[in-house]
Amino acid sequence: MRDVAVVAFTQSPSVRCEANRNETEILIPVIHEIKQQTGLATEDIGFICSGSSDYLAGQSFAFVAGLDAIGAWPPVSESHVEMDGAWALYEAWVKLQIEDADVALVYGFGKPSMGDLPRTMALQLDPYSVMPLWPDAVSMAALQARSCLEAGVISEREMAQVAVRDRANALNNPFAQVKGEFDVDALLAEPMLVSPLRKHDCSPISDGACAMVIAAGDRARELCERPAWIRGFEHILEPQDLGVRDLTRSRSTEIAAEKAGAHSDKIDVAEVYAPFTHQSILLERALGLGDAAVVNPSGGALAANPLMAAGLTRVGEASRRVWEGQADRAVAHATSGPCLQQNLVVVLEGN
Repeated sequence: MRDVAVVAFTQSPSVRCEANRNETEILIPVIHEIKQQTGLATEDIGFICSGSSDYLAGQSFAFVAGLDAIGAWPPVSESHVEMDGAWALYEAWVKLQIEDADVALVYGFGKPSMGDLPRTMALQLDPYSVMPLWPDAVSMAALQARSCLEAGVISEREMAQVAVRDRANALNNPFAQVKGEFDVDALLAEPMLVSPLRKHDCSPISDGACAMVIAAGDRARELCERPAWIRGFEHILEPQDLGVRDLTRSRSTEIAAEKAGAHSDKIDVAEVYAPFTHQSILLERALGLGDAAVVNPSGGALAANPLMAAGLTRVGEASRRVWEGQADRAVAHATSGPCLQQNLVVVLEGN
């Protein structure tokens, strides 16, 4: 296996609605900043891969406009995944592994404020028996939360504690959308949004973008003083049908963590992409995080959830802790699909 590391990361502030900029205009300053950060020109980048969703923009091949932020002339080697940018990172990592490139640029972007996001997310469900019912994403998550509560694997107090922790951590994150000091008992006194979920249990709708540069071997050492080396990488898919999987655990995360080598040594920092508080609890258990691990120091998705960029942001935030010497070993997680259907785990190390 080739040594590949995350060497740079940038992101835009997450906001509820970018009223005056489209997706490409949100992305342009992010790409400009990462080029400045690394000193790379477009011709220095061997491969480019993006993650976004045409369903958010409401038009076919909307992702092509994102290339305007980079410049497609002279011709570039480029690809796209209709997924979170974390899966674009996986494609770029494979590209470097097979030595098609030494440096890759990855980015993710989304502007979900343009439509009804919870309803739009129904389009990822079974097209014959579930999607025609148009169940919204919050209601789907509420079904999972109710299953967990009735099985006794989580409590409402634990869920509120996750919201308090992450949004307090976000106070140190200038890019976060929702942050502050909250009280568990006060949160539990709030009315239900979709039982058993309250508003604090749900991530905000966020517009935003992020970009990352990965590089192999000596090229990584040239671009970054302390690269965040990717020591393990795996993603696992569970069945689409909710009735054939156990919603009270994240089995795919457990498998991905094992295959990525997350359990081979202690984890200092974990960035977990959990759009709902109960999912954070399930994911932390699936990853086998001990009390010594700092979870979501950036605030995670409960503080900012730019769809199609939030998973890649988890990798970037975990990498940042490695670069700054706050962690020798970190794990980053991304998810996609209803009720933690698809899960990706990256193990990062500094030396």
